[in-house]
Amino acid sequence: MKKLLLIVTLLVSISTFAQITIEQTKHDNDIKLSALPYYSFGKGIGMTSPDSLFQMNIRFRMQNRVSYIENEGENGAYDGQIRRLRLRLDGYVGNPKFLYAIQLSFAPGDVGEVKEGENINIIRDAVVFYRPNKNWNISFGQTKLPGNRQRVNSSGGLQLTDRTINNAKFTIDRDFGFQVHNMNEYKDKFSYNLKAALSTGEGRNQTDNADDGVAVTGKVELFPLGAFAKDGTYFEGDVIRESKPKLLLSGAFHQNNHAQRTQGQLGNDLFETRTMKSVLLDAMFKYNGWSAMMSYMSRTTNENAITFNPEDITESNYVYVGNGFDYQASYITKSNYEFIARYSTQNVGKDIETLTPDTRQYSVGITRYIWEHSFKLQAELNYDTLKYFDGSTKNNWYLRFQVEIGI
Repeated sequence: MKKLLLIVTLLVSISTFAQITIEQTKHDNDIKLSALPYYSFGKGIGMTSPDSLFQMNIRFRMQNRVSYIENEGENGAYDGQIRRLRLRLDGYVGNPKFLYAIQLSFAPGDVGEVKEGENINIIRDAVVFYRPNKNWNISFGQTKLPGNRQRVNSSGGLQLTDRTINNAKFTIDRDFGFQVHNMNEYKDKFSYNLKAALSTGEGRNQTDNADDGVAVTGKVELFPLGAFAKDGTYFEGDVIRESKPKLLLSGAFHQNNHAQRTQGQLGNDLFETRTMKSVLLDAMFKYNGWSAMMSYMSRTTNENAITFNPEDITESNYVYVGNGFDYQASYITKSNYEFIARYSTQNVGKDIETLTPDTRQYSVGITRYIWEHSFKLQAELNYDTLKYFDGSTKNNWYLRFQVEIGI
């Protein structure tokens, strides 16, 4: 009996000591943890300071691809590369109304060739936002202009492995300047967004050759049937499987005064500046796994598109003028396999029709979504027909496999 009493007393003592130790440990951990940020896991990894005066979200993504390419008149070739490797940091400082976004690129195709005397293009976005309320967004810095839908969407939100030939030639891309967005999106009723930008017109990471020209951009987005679910405007395909039909209609106009590059913010340097005007129209529809997109893009210039080297008139460069249409349709099954088809036409302007061909592009693809657009496997077959001014044609094609992963 005495032994039993002794055992019970010992167990009670151990239990009491353990409880005191646990409570003390909790108290100690609370003290220690109060000096650390709070972590959250959603779109990336988030950290918030204890006083809620600072927040940072960390994200990354990469695209690894291998392609077999066969251009007419050339031997077939294999190409394996890291197409994109991005790091993104965003959050707020001091007040949730003052936000920032930073995006850096590290893949060779993103950074571009390193040339003596030129900047390394590692910075893609570096922008500060002021959001006084849910309807207004004012930004200053370098980021994407409110241009065509496919360019505004992240490359991580694409159905196929690359954007279209028209986006490659006629997009207005990133620039440094001010932007003002008025957002009016509602779930099940007519919605609209108005966006405007005043920027340098010289593209990203430009530090030399300053001039007196600026670029102005205006865009209207209409949602006749209400806004898309879960920001579905910003990715291709109906991955969310919209329960009700959703439609986007948008139009943008861009004028780049005294532009110094062949494609405004992109391309090689011109020998003389040119003022360029771009019209960008988009339509997007999604419902129950079905998706369709159509776009029109064009660029014109106020003078002859061709510029000549004043020191050697045999050397020239030209503004890429012309227009094109893109048509894209897809269906995603309930097991998250998506089947995509796309057709693009591109017609160059009369000024340059002897220098570069008109193009037709046919693309089909299959995408397997493992974690929506953040983790997916993509296969694409692409066929291009190039028609030259002298009547000759050239046919090129490639077969590609790509893995996209990120948080």
